[in-house]
Formats: sequence, C-alpha cells, structure tokens
Amino acid sequence: CPPLGLETLKITDFQLHASTAKRYGLGAHRGRLNIQAGVNENDFYDGAWCAGRNDPYQWIEVDARRLTKFTGVITQGRNSLWSSNWVTSYRVLVSNDSHAWTAVRNESGDVIFEGNSEKEIPVLNMLPVPLVARYIRINPRSWFEEGSICMRLEILGCPLPDPNNYYHRRNEMTTTDNLDFKHHNYKEMRQLMKTVNKMCPNITRIYNIGKSNQGLKLYAVEISDNPGEHEVGEPEFRYIAGAHGNEVLGRELILLLMQFMCQEYLAGNPRIVHLIEDTRIHLLPSVNPDGYDKAYKAGSELGGWSLGRWTQDGIDINNNFPDLNSLLWESEDQKKSKRKVPNHHIPIPDWYLSENATVAVETRAIIAWMEKIPFVLGGNLQGGELVVAYPYDMVRSMWKTQDYTPTPDDHVFRWLAYSYASTHRLMTDARRRACHTEDFQKEDGTVNGASWHTVAGSINDFSYLHTNCFELSIYVGCDKYPHESELPEEWENNRESLIVFMEQVHRGIKGIVKDVHGKGIPNAVISVEGVNHDIRTGADGDYWRLLNPGEYVVGVKAEGYTAATKTCEVGYDMGATQCDFTISKTNLARIKEIMKKFGKQPISLSIRRLRQRARQWQQQ
Repeated sequence: CPPLGLETLKITDFQLHASTAKRYGLGAHRGRLNIQAGVNENDFYDGAWCAGRNDPYQWIEVDARRLTKFTGVITQGRNSLWSSNWVTSYRVLVSNDSHAWTAVRNESGDVIFEGNSEKEIPVLNMLPVPLVARYIRINPRSWFEEGSICMRLEILGCPLPDPNNYYHRRNEMTTTDNLDFKHHNYKEMRQLMKTVNKMCPNITRIYNIGKSNQGLKLYAVEISDNPGEHEVGEPEFRYIAGAHGNEVLGRELILLLMQFMCQEYLAGNPRIVHLIEDTRIHLLPSVNPDGYDKAYKAGSELGGWSLGRWTQDGIDINNNFPDLNSLLWESEDQKKSKRKVPNHHIPIPDWYLSENATVAVETRAIIAWMEKIPFVLGGNLQGGELVVAYPYDMVRSMWKTQDYTPTPDDHVFRWLAYSYASTHRLMTDARRRACHTEDFQKEDGTVNGASWHTVAGSINDFSYLHTNCFELSIYVGCDKYPHESELPEEWENNRESLIVFMEQVHRGIKGIVKDVHGKGIPNAVISVEGVNHDIRTGADGDYWRLLNPGEYVVGVKAEGYTAATKTCEVGYDMGATQCDFTISKTNLARIKEIMKKFGKQPISLSIRRLRQRARQWQQQ
C-alpha cells in the first residue's frame, strides 16, 4: 500500500495526536517523515514529535478518517543539528474508535518492531499481516540512551472504498490525462522519450548536452515546429530538473509535460499548437542521473532527505556555477576601479575554467548548452518545498545570510514567479500548511532567493549575469520523491502552471537589429532606460527582452555602428511587441571598410601625427 501522506501533507495536522509533547514546536504535527527543523530549533518549527516524558506509555497516533488497511510503518529520528534523539523499538496498535486498542501480535505476543539506529535514515517495518482500522498508534518502547523519545514517521495504508462518504469522494483528485504516471529509471526515461518522438516526429527531437560523471548521457527533448534549428524571431525556452538527483517530482513532471504536449498537439489543442509553433522548447528532465540512480534504488520513501542529492563526486550542481555577482558588485562599489565589469554577459573567470577547479562535468555541460542556445526564459524544477524563488540568490552584504537582494529586473522576476505560483493548485492557498519551517504566503508563494537563504554560484544568478536568459527555481512539492500513486495529483497541481510559465517567454519586446542592407547584426547591446541590465542580439541579429507592461525607451549599440533609440510599448495582451532597429555604420567604420577594400589600412590619427613630427624633426 502507498503512504497515507504524512510527508505530502495529505494527512492534516488535525489528524495527528500524541500522548504528550515537549513543547508546541515538537508536537504531533511535526512528526512527519523527512520534516526539516528551522535554523533556530527552539521555535514553532522543530524536526520531529518529541514526547514530554521518557517512559513506555507515550504514543503518537494517526486518524485516517476512514477504514484503512494498514500494512507498514516508516520511522526516522529527530532532524536536529544539535541533539541526537531517536526511537530504537516500538509497538503498533490499531483502533476503530480511538478508545479500545489492539496491538499487532504474533504467536509469542505483542510484536516489538526494531526502530532506528541514527536520526536520518528511514527504517521500514511491514506488519506481519495487514490490519483494517481507522486509527493507528505508535508506542515507543526504547530509545537512544543519551537522547529522548522523538520520531518522524509515515504510515503505509490503503484507504478502503467508502461510497457513502461524500467528503472523501469530493476530495479525491483524479486526472483525465492519459499519461504514463510512474517513476522512470534512466533506461525507461530514454524509452519514454523515444515513444514521444515516434508519436510526434515532426515536432520533437532527442539530443544530449553531454555526459554525467558515470558516463550517462544528459538527454533533452526539443519541442518545436522546426526541431533542430533556431528560427529567427522565435524565442527559446527551457525546463530542467533533477540537479539534485533525489528531487524526483520535477523529473517526472517534465516527462509528463512532453507526453501531454505531444498528445495535445496531435489533438489540435489551439493553445498548445500556438505555443509549439511560436516557441522552441527544450526539456531536460535529469541533470544528475547518477544521483537519481542512488535515490531510485532506495525507493520513494526510504532515501531520507539527501541520498542522491549530489553528483557522483559529491558536488551540488545547483550552486556549482561561477560567482559572477561578486565580480559585478565589486566593480560597482569601486567606481574608480580599472577593471570595469559589464552589467550583462559577464565573462567566466579564468580560475573556473581551469581543470583543477571543483566543477562537475554536468555543470560544464549545462554551461556549454546555455552558451550555445539563445534562451530567453528558463525554470529549474526542484523539490522539498512549494514556492517559486527568483534571483538574486546571493546576498550583497558579506555579513548577512538572509537579505532581500533584487536584480535590476526585480519587477519582471516577481511577475514571472507569480505567474507560476498563482496558477498552481496549492502554492497560493492561504489555508495550506507550510512544508517545513517557512510560510511563503505573505509573498503569494514566491520568494527572493537571497531573502530565503544566500547561495553563491547559483544557476539563476549565473544565467542572468552571463546569458540573456531569466531563470527561476520552481519548488514543485513538499515531498522530494513522492510515491507514484501521488503523481496524477501532482500533475494536476502543476500542469497549468507549467504551461502558463512557458507562455511568459512571449511577454515584453522582441525584434531584429539590422544594417542598412537588411543583414542582422549579432552581439548588438540592447538597453532599456532605467534598467541597469542589458542583453545582446543573437547570431542572426534577433533579440527578446522580457518586460512588464509599460512604455520603455529602448537603445541599441554595436561596434562600428551608430547608436539608436526608440520608444516601445508593452501591452497587457500576451505577445511580445515588435521593436526592430536599422542602424548604419559610423563614418570611421565606413572609412576603414573602404580602405580595406582597396588594400590600404587606415592609420589612426595619433600615429599619423607622430610620424609627421618625426619627419619634421629629421628635416631640421
């Protein structure tokens, strides 16, 4: 049987009760598998249920609210940096009325189940025979001798059908989409991509961006009406997932999304057809397949909080990118600094490119991919929380670990984050319980990364400062690795958001920068008055600039060309405003071109004057 949902919050706080609690922050409602404590553990958000007394009469109980076939119990100790507490053995009891209790027994009496030997690794115990009841109670019998009674748990059980209970029928989530709702290992993921490509050969292409540490290819699927080529004027979008290998829900959502888009395109869904014809979409479901493999082998409930998070060589991909923030801020703070850093397309430092740098091969593959394709917008799907985080992810002050640190495009990023959060079924629901310690409701399910926790070298900050792409981190669920029975509901929670966020790539202005002969000018700098962040044109002279509705003075400059500005207006309707530029060469550039054509190199004025003076001096 699948988990009842303590970790996914399907089981509400009102369904959890305990004999006693050390304090509110260690109450029964905190006794959920994999729940994380806050940095300040002595608050409302601690990392387990802890009994008020250490004796064999303590218990924690779950009310399933309907008859349920209970089959197993998973336990963990208390999540804490400072203390060590876990239960080493326990009894299991069941009841239909919460008054008369029956212990799980075998031929020799009450079964004493073996608990944990440390605080983080989950331990599963299956009941000798499944038991049908409404309530289940865990009664600790022994605990770590230097600690106290503390535990986190998940209950495995199959709710029995109850056709007369309207409450449960109304709240059961179903989906009408005919998709492959299961967890896919590496081989199955590859096979699913092939199936989608076979179903929709005209709009899909499978390619890889490199290899993992263990040699597994990092496969991506492109969805476009002309797969394999960049179309002038068409923006490029990306979703990636699985940078932390154990955050599996994002991986499965991307695999479901590619199936859904193929099916809806074939069915003629105008919204999906329009999106595919006007956008080049790239879906990379597994950035860290080596880490995923570890988590997959342990299974959805037994990997704990971090098994498979890192790459094979122990690197956290999400924070493994060059720290360009410090370079930019140092340059801005030291006005007289000789080393000027541009406000965009900041080069990668030499030390990072050396072979000795601690950089994962997966990270290098992503950077090469980001530099090759002119992405405009991207989302990296993560897990363990329910919030959309936008840059900057790093605080500007050296002395703070949390501080709101906006980019020059803060209003745009906040809109992009809200576009996902507001269309998710749960993210902006004021009634929902916080996953762990943070309540993101005051920001409508969004958060500035640096105000949450500072991180140097994040993919979001790097993408913004090194490329044209605006990237956000989308945390798609409290449970990093939900049981596959949860996947249909998680798909329904995220489906609309995934599509709406892709559509935002068409918000703002777009255009082509050409010379007087109609040829596109690559690498021209596009600036917006009042926004200290520029972007550049692509190889064909085309560009996209994400902006909120309003009127903007847009400028363009390119080496050897005269600068130009114009006013462009962004409306509220979806679809970027066309804002093209035709610029002519400067007089100096024209002279250079003519002289080059006739085999003479132009001589700079200063050198010519020096030569004239030298001749005069020789004549004297």
